[in-house]
This record gives sequence, C-alpha cells and structure tokens, in this order.
Amino acid sequence: MAPSVTEPKFVHADGAALEAISDAVDNVNKLKGLLAAAAESKRKKLLHGDEVKVLMDDDNRLKEEEKHSLEVHDITLDDNEVPFDAESKFDCGKDKTLFRQYAMATEQVKGFYKEQHEKHTVAYNLAARKRFSDPSRVRMEMGIWEAMEKLNTLIDESDPDTTLTQIQHLLQSAEAIRRDGKPRWMQVTGLVHDLGKLMLFFEGQLCSSQWDVVGDTFPVGCAWQETNIFHEYFASNPDTNDKVYSTRQGMYKPKCGINNLMMSWGHDEFLYLVLKDQSRLPKEALAMIRFHSFYPWHFGDGYKELMADGDEELLRAVRAFNPYDLYSKRDGVPDVEELKPYYMDLIDEFFPQKILKW
Repeated sequence: MAPSVTEPKFVHADGAALEAISDAVDNVNKLKGLLAAAAESKRKKLLHGDEVKVLMDDDNRLKEEEKHSLEVHDITLDDNEVPFDAESKFDCGKDKTLFRQYAMATEQVKGFYKEQHEKHTVAYNLAARKRFSDPSRVRMEMGIWEAMEKLNTLIDESDPDTTLTQIQHLLQSAEAIRRDGKPRWMQVTGLVHDLGKLMLFFEGQLCSSQWDVVGDTFPVGCAWQETNIFHEYFASNPDTNDKVYSTRQGMYKPKCGINNLMMSWGHDEFLYLVLKDQSRLPKEALAMIRFHSFYPWHFGDGYKELMADGDEELLRAVRAFNPYDLYSKRDGVPDVEELKPYYMDLIDEFFPQKILKW
C-alpha cells in the first residue's frame, strides 16, 4: 500500500455516535417500508371491491415501470444468477413488525434531521466538493479489503454494545444479495456500499459532524419537496428564501437527469465520487451506491420531473438494492475468514487497480 503522508486523527466515540444515529435513521426507514407494505396489502384487497376504478391509475403506473428492461454494460448473468431486480427472498421470513414505530421516532433522530435540513445549502455543498477535489488534500491510499478493515476501527470493538464488526455488517448485505442469486456486481456493491463512512476519519476536512455523513439525502438548489422526512425543518435553511433555489425546478432544467443533481453531501456521495473512476462497476451499481439514501425519490416518488430518459432503470436498481441495505443487519454473523477468498475474487474483478485513492 502507498501510505498516506499523515494519518488522520480520529476519536472512537465519534464513530459510535455516528453508528447510533445511522441505525436510528435506518429504523425510521424500515418502518416506512412496513407501513407502505401494509397500505399496499389494503390496496390489493380493495381491488376486489368497489374502489377498483380509483386504483387503476396506480396500477397502470406500476405496469409501465415494469416494461423497462435493464442494460448492464455487457455484464451477463451466470447460470445460477437471477436479475438484479428480482424480488428479494432473504428477508421474507423476518418479522418486520419488530422495528420501531415511525411515530415514535426518537428525539435524537428529529434533532439530527433538524440540523441536517438547516445546514445543507448550495454554498455548503459546493464547498464540500471543492474540499474533496482539492489537489493538496492528503488522500488515504488502500485497497477495498483494507478499507473495510480501516472502517472496523470506526468503532471501538471493546464497547459492550458493539456485537458485530463493520466488516461483518458489510458481509451481511453482500451475503444476502448472494443468497438471492443476484449478479456478482451487485454482490460487491453490497460489500462496499457503506465504505463512504471512512470520511469521518477526515472530520473537519471532508465532513463537519454526523449531519453531513449519514441520513436521508436530497438535491440542493431546488425547492424541498414534501416527500423529504421532517420537511418542516427546511424552513430555517437559508436557501428556502432564495429566489432561484426555492422554486420547483431551482437551478436545474426540466428532465435534467438524476445523475446531474447536486445531492446533499454525505457518505454516499463521497463513495460515489471515489469509485466512479476507480472501478468497473456498472451504472446500476453506482446508482445503488449514490442514491440508496435518496428516500424522497425512490420511496416517496418525489423529484420525478427532474428524471431524464433512462432514469427509470436507475430507479429500479436502487429500489432493488434497498431491502439488502435495510434488513440484512439482523441476519446471522458471517465468518469473515471463510468468506474472504470469495470476496477478494470479486474485488479483483471489479477493482483491478488494487489501490484506490480515497
């Protein structure tokens, strides 16, 4: 490995606090899915009653979305693989009712989103990207597996509340995808999808605190759509009163394309910028990494007027990945050493340059 000139300073407590808020945010999003599933079940029952006509528009929309086919950049399926967007099976036996009620979201989560929504301005996001691309920034240089081991030090493993290592959490997602027979590129996406949290090693340079590392993401530079969680907290954001940024389209052209949005800075955006030019991941995988926290879009159906031709395929990809991000943490404990050879082979396939600049 080419060592960094200086080793970033880091406090383990920062990592523990970050994971605590990240898990609390995930719990809220898990319940969103549960409530949506209950609503869908009720909707299907209504299909046998008098409300059929009322529901036809939703049915037609879903059918149109299902017509779109996937292009995976010449990455073909092996004989034992299934399409990436086949229904997830690994979580079919889980009791999702165990996840906390949405209405009981903790004050910690509310406080987190209040700070996040107030501070994510266009000016801040431009500055964050400038800091990331600054030629003078010292960038850690390491391979994917080494990055996973580095992420392990994010939390002090002597903490009695810590039951799984960060590597085990990543392997849980990857193994769930693998068990469902999804493509190899999606398996390795599950393996790396949270490595953006390495940015916390550069607190004060790549991030300020928890609010610009984790949580739901959204575009800046246009009106805050109501599909955002705790939408009311945006009232104190300076961009809310900007003549351009407060409009529906904001600084974007109609149908500009999801990939052309300036997403709120965080670990998803950081990892996307690191991997997009240093991997052989297909566009669907990069979308899974960049947009899996963009719940106002892939769950709330917001920001559709900004989508361009082809974005429906990216939306399908992100939605296909979402269950493996949210629900795999309750699976059994993976044997890291037993699984390492398989995933090292995947890493070599999709990250051929071995050493990445972070």
